Amino acid sequence: MNCERAVYIQIADSIISAIKTGKLQCGSPLPGSRQLATQLKLNRNTVIEALDVLLAEGWLISKERKGTFVAERVPEFRAAKPEIPLPLELPANIVPEIIFNDGVPDTRIAPIPELARAYRQIFNRKGRWQMMGYTESAGDLDFRSAIIRMLNYKRGMRLTVEEIFVTRGSQMAMYLTAHCILQQGDVVVVENPGYKPAWMAFEHAGATLLPINVDSNGIVVDDLKAYLQKGKPIKAIYITPHHQFPTTVTLSLTRRLELIALSNQYSFTIIEDDYDNEFHFGQRPILPISSFENVKHFVYIGTMSKIVAPALRIGYLASSKELIQRVGKLRRIIDTQGDNMMEQAVLQLINDGHIKRHLRRATLLYKSKRDVFDKMIKEHLGEKVDFHKPDGGLAFWLQPKEKIDMISLHKNLLEKGVQIMPPESFSYGIPVNGLRLGYASLSEEQLEEGLKKIAKLL
Repeated sequence: MNCERAVYIQIADSIISAIKTGKLQCGSPLPGSRQLATQLKLNRNTVIEALDVLLAEGWLISKERKGTFVAERVPEFRAAKPEIPLPLELPANIVPEIIFNDGVPDTRIAPIPELARAYRQIFNRKGRWQMMGYTESAGDLDFRSAIIRMLNYKRGMRLTVEEIFVTRGSQMAMYLTAHCILQQGDVVVVENPGYKPAWMAFEHAGATLLPINVDSNGIVVDDLKAYLQKGKPIKAIYITPHHQFPTTVTLSLTRRLELIALSNQYSFTIIEDDYDNEFHFGQRPILPISSFENVKHFVYIGTMSKIVAPALRIGYLASSKELIQRVGKLRRIIDTQGDNMMEQAVLQLINDGHIKRHLRRATLLYKSKRDVFDKMIKEHLGEKVDFHKPDGGLAFWLQPKEKIDMISLHKNLLEKGVQIMPPESFSYGIPVNGLRLGYASLSEEQLEEGLKKIAKLL
């Protein structure tokens, strides 16, 4: 195993190799994520991440109520090199026991029984003849209306149902946005450090990335202004202004206003990824940039995955009617519609109050765990790192006081059974001197044990 690469990527690559060499045949079923996690002695979230990559890249397909299968059609390959064994055959001594992910919610508290019950009820109520037909590519109308009510009431936006589009997760929303607003050679400004899957979507659409630094007040807007004043043709900027990924900082109000003014002046689009708005532990979350009355060019991206469970692939994007129409045309080429039944099942959870109650319980739990983790970091790493307790989100950002070889740290920790995010997963170019530690899905015992092992290597 290559210890310098994330475990879920290694799992995905090994499965791809098995498909290429014929060890896994087209149409073959894969074990469920729980069974795979047990066989590999891995955290189930790691296996789910690997399967999500393979589903997104088309190596696997998911058949409702049947499971996950190797795609019926994959590229033909000439078998020339020896097979790369599946992770099942890998030595157990490099399988991590503690995984600090990027901020995944605790699936153990997800309202799965309520969701399953609602899904069965919708299935029986609608009837097969309705269920099997096509619906709107933008998503179920009632479900979109519920999202609109939430965005307008809780996040200060002023949207209509024609300005919202439901997708299979936020990454699909990112991909559709990129291919609808970008052309070959367009420049997109991104945060550094930042969210690499979004960068990949922009580059796939032909864009060139322009990284700009992040400090304690968010992305450095003065650097953006300098580029614009020099005549740099910028088409869009991608930001995570609320609990920035990975540093958890919040973009200041002053910079938000400056960014909107620059966007209006130079006509570039603000792509706002509000990936964990729900989990905020202060008085209230900061309102999105997209909610400001004077913002002219925006795309707002959100997800239901953190509200319910990561495996629930429901995301959405909000923007102008014109862009939503372009998104709809593109989506119909690659995916006629989303999971209409699941959208209605989640809608029923919303209408019945299950989502509201779950969020209340989850927020209290995560706030308590955040406070405990904060104390642990001070105890075990207080003299070795700089950090602040985040006011929301499900992860901490730690910066070692001394310059650290982050790649070696990742490798050495993995050998001791602890997995952290590799620095290349959020760095543009030179690895950033920082650690993003998700705490929500780990027990207090795992959190402390992981910190102790990190402390010994810093």
